Amino acid sequence: MNPHSPEQAEQLAETWRDSPGLWGFLTTVDHKRIAARYILTVVAMLFLAGLLALDMRLQLSAPDMQRMGPQLYNESFSLHGSTMLFLVSVPVMEAMAIWLVPLMLGQRALAFPRLAAFSYWLYLGGVMMLWVPHALGITPDLGWFEYPPLSGPAYSPGHRADIWAQMITFTEVAALSASVNIVATVLKMRPPGMTLSRVPLFVWAMMVGSLMTVFALPAVMLVTSMLIADRMVATQFFTAAVGGDSVLFQHLFWWFGHPEVYIIFLPATGFVSMIVETFCRRTIFGHVAMVLSMLGIAALAFGLWVHHMFAVGLPRLGNDFYTAASMAVALPAGIQIFCWIATMWTGRPRFDTPLLWVIGFVATFVIGGLSGIMTASAPLDQQLTDTYFIVAHFHYVLVGGAMFPLLGAFSYWYPKATGRMLSEFWGKVSFWLIVGGFNLGFFPMHILGLQGMPRRIYTYGEGMGWGALNMVATIGSAIAVAGGLVFVANALVSFYRGKRAGADPWGGSTLEWAVPSPPPQHNFDYTPVVDSLTPMWTRKDGLHALTGLVTDRRQVLVTSVIDAEPEYRQKSPDPSIAPLLAAIAVTILFIGSIFTPWALVWGAVPVAIALTCWFWPQRARSQTGPLRVRSR
Repeated sequence: MNPHSPEQAEQLAETWRDSPGLWGFLTTVDHKRIAARYILTVVAMLFLAGLLALDMRLQLSAPDMQRMGPQLYNESFSLHGSTMLFLVSVPVMEAMAIWLVPLMLGQRALAFPRLAAFSYWLYLGGVMMLWVPHALGITPDLGWFEYPPLSGPAYSPGHRADIWAQMITFTEVAALSASVNIVATVLKMRPPGMTLSRVPLFVWAMMVGSLMTVFALPAVMLVTSMLIADRMVATQFFTAAVGGDSVLFQHLFWWFGHPEVYIIFLPATGFVSMIVETFCRRTIFGHVAMVLSMLGIAALAFGLWVHHMFAVGLPRLGNDFYTAASMAVALPAGIQIFCWIATMWTGRPRFDTPLLWVIGFVATFVIGGLSGIMTASAPLDQQLTDTYFIVAHFHYVLVGGAMFPLLGAFSYWYPKATGRMLSEFWGKVSFWLIVGGFNLGFFPMHILGLQGMPRRIYTYGEGMGWGALNMVATIGSAIAVAGGLVFVANALVSFYRGKRAGADPWGGSTLEWAVPSPPPQHNFDYTPVVDSLTPMWTRKDGLHALTGLVTDRRQVLVTSVIDAEPEYRQKSPDPSIAPLLAAIAVTILFIGSIFTPWALVWGAVPVAIALTCWFWPQRARSQTGPLRVRSR
C-alpha cells in the first residue's frame, strides 16, 4: 500500500520541486541535477583532453614531425594531464556518488544539499581557472605535477605555474566538500534495517574513497599553497640554496598523488560489483572479503607514495620498504578480481553491454597491475621511470581501471537517469572500438619504453627505430576516440528515441531500482525499510515503508551509525542562492591571491558575507507524528 494519499503525494512533490526557470537552475540543491551538471562538465573536459592527446599522438606518429614545437607540446601535455587527473577522474567519481548514494540509501537528499551545490560551482571555477588562461595563451607548461625548482620564481616567471597551483586548490576544495557530504550521508542517513553488513558495495566503495580524499587532498592543497607563497611572497620552502628542499614538494605531492589512483579506482570497483551482481543474478561472492579489500587498499595506499620517487636518490633501505608496500597493495586488488570472477563463474551471466565493460576492465586492469608490480621494484623502476613504459602502465591502470568501469556504469544506470534504454548494438560497437583501440594504442608503449624511448619528448630522430610502433599507437588512439564519439552519439540519440525503460529494466537488487525512471525530485514517496543485502530480490511483494516524515516541508531521516536505527527527523535545507554566492566569493579570493597576497585579506570579506547568508538561522517548525513501519 502507498503510505500517502494522492493529496499528500502531490504536496510532497510540490515541497521538493525547484523553482522554475533560471532561478531554479541557480538555486537547486537536488543532488540529481547537481550530479548531472558535474557529469556534463566532465564530458566536455574529457572531449577537450582527448583532442589534446590525439594531437600529441599525431606529433609523435612519425620521426622528425614538425606539427608542434617543444613549447606547444609542453603546454598540451600539461593541459591534458592536469585536466584528466584533476578535472575528470576524481570529479566524475564524486558526481556518480552524488547521484547514486541517496537513491541507494532510500533517501530524498544528501546530508548537506547546499554543500553539494557549492562543490559543483567551485569545481566549475577550477575548470575556468585552467581553460580560460589557455584560451588567453598563458597555459601551464611544466606538466601536471609542476616540480620545483622549475616551477619556482627563478625558472618560471609569469603566472603559468600560479594558474596550475590555484586550479588544484579549486578542485580539491570542491572534492573535499563532496567527500565530507558522502561520508556523512552514508554513516547517518541509511534506511532502517541497512546495517553496515547490508550496505551495497558501491556505497562502501564511495565511503572508503571519500575518507581517503579527506586524508589525502589536504597535502596537495598545502604543497601548492607553499609553491604560491614561494613565488608570491619569497618564502623559501623549496629553494635548496637557502635551506629549502625541492624533494619536500615531491613527498607532499605524492602523499596525495598515489592515494588518488585508488580514490579513482575504488568507486570503479563499486561500479563493477553492482554490474556483476545484477547481470550474474547472484550476490557478490565474498561480500565481506570485498569490503575488507577496500579497507586494505585504503590503508596500504598511504604507505607507498615513495615508489614514484625511486630515481630521486633516497636511501636504499627506504626503497626496499616501499618496494614491499607497492607489491603488497596488489593483494587486496587481486582478491577483488577473484571475487568478481567467482561471481561470474557461479552465476548466470547475461552478456549485455555493461557486463562487457566489466570484462574489458578485468583484462586491461590485470595488465596494468602486472606492469605495476614490475615498476614496484626499485632497481627496475630506475631504468623504466622516465620511459614510455610508465606512460603505458599509467594509462592501463587509470583508463582500464577507472574509465572502462565508468562507461559500464553509464550504460547500466543510463535508463534510471533518463527513462530510456541505450542501443545495445551501438553500445557494443563503442565497446569494441574503445577497448580494441585503447589496447592497440597503449600496449606498444610498453615495448617503446623497453627500447628506451623517453617520455615527455616532443620529437625523435628516424635512426631511433621508434616510428613504426608510434604509428600503431596513434592509429589505436584514433580508433578509441572514434569509439568514444559513438558512445556519446548513442547516449544523445537514445535520450530522445531510445526504448522507454521501466523502474527496473535490468532486474537490479538495490534500492534505486524501486523508484520510477527517471526518479522524481524527492526520490522516494516513503522511506524504505531494508531486511537484506539485496532488498529488491528478497522483497518480491514490495518493500516495507517507514511513515512519519512530513510532506509539507523538506525532511529526512537520520539513523544510527552501526545498525541504522531511526534516531530523529532532520529538516533538509531549501534551495538557496547562497552556495553560488559563496563559490563566487571564494573564486575571487583564489584568483586574486595569485596576483597579490592582500587578496587573502580583502577577499575574506565577501566570503564571510556569503557564508553568513548561507548559515543564517531559520525558525524550525516542530515535528509531528510518530515513525511507524507499514507494509507497502
